[in-house]
Amino acid sequence: MNVTYHFTSMDKTGAARTSALMINPTAKVPLIVPKKAKHKFGGSLPGRKSWDHFKAHPSFTHTMNVAPGQGNEGKKTDVVHAVYEPHIGITFPTGVQGDPGGKLFFLPPRWDSASYLRNSTGGGKPGKRGAATFAIVGKLNYSAKDRAPEAGVALHIRQAFKNPEKTKPYMAAKKVPGQEPGNGLRRLYWDKKRHDENWRRAVAQCRRHYGPDYTEGGRECDEYPFASTHQGAAHSEYDPDVKKFNFSIRPVWKDDNKAAGDLLKSFYAKNRILDSGNDSFIVQITG
Repeated sequence: MNVTYHFTSMDKTGAARTSALMINPTAKVPLIVPKKAKHKFGGSLPGRKSWDHFKAHPSFTHTMNVAPGQGNEGKKTDVVHAVYEPHIGITFPTGVQGDPGGKLFFLPPRWDSASYLRNSTGGGKPGKRGAATFAIVGKLNYSAKDRAPEAGVALHIRQAFKNPEKTKPYMAAKKVPGQEPGNGLRRLYWDKKRHDENWRRAVAQCRRHYGPDYTEGGRECDEYPFASTHQGAAHSEYDPDVKKFNFSIRPVWKDDNKAAGDLLKSFYAKNRILDSGNDSFIVQITG
């Protein structure tokens, strides 16, 4: 993880003794999970320097690295979570008082070397495998604009969000997940049987509600939540607390379905979405 610091708006007036105003940027890691994981700092934390120094050299980069093989959830995921917290210490010239500084903000970096994500082998260098990202709830964006390639799928999901009572199959008080961070979607990768069951149940409902010829003219069965998530159409079979039929299906044009599927695959890859209980994402429909 690379963090670039910038000192901005450094203006002074009068005879301010800025050469004696000392600033000390540091960084701490108050939390790392698992606790046994080790990290290394790199880059160029400049240490305690004067205001004048940072005026002349306003930017620097600090790095935090975690080697692969230290994470949770075994070799399949190998994930390490941490909190990175920059601090600023300020020492004023003699006779001057002010804010001594403190914590600035925090970042939630995460490292993994999941075998199904980019750089899983390190290009032949096992110690370089995996990558870093941030442990935040990702947002998959679909556009419902007329010319958007995925518009048919976006319109389907929008209806499932806003008017679930009009979607098939019918379920009283239906509320599909993936609309807000507290009820996000979780990627399903390892359980191929469950993925196929999600798809099978969705197709069965398309046939039931739209007839066996629903594919005529170049349509496909679109399902939400996606078959590639734990919350797919078979969710209630794996979690007794989930109500049956808490999903939506609709025939959409094949090209729209493919475009939406390609965007989903790209989203998984670029955001390093894990098949993990600690990783989730939401869907946003625009246009």
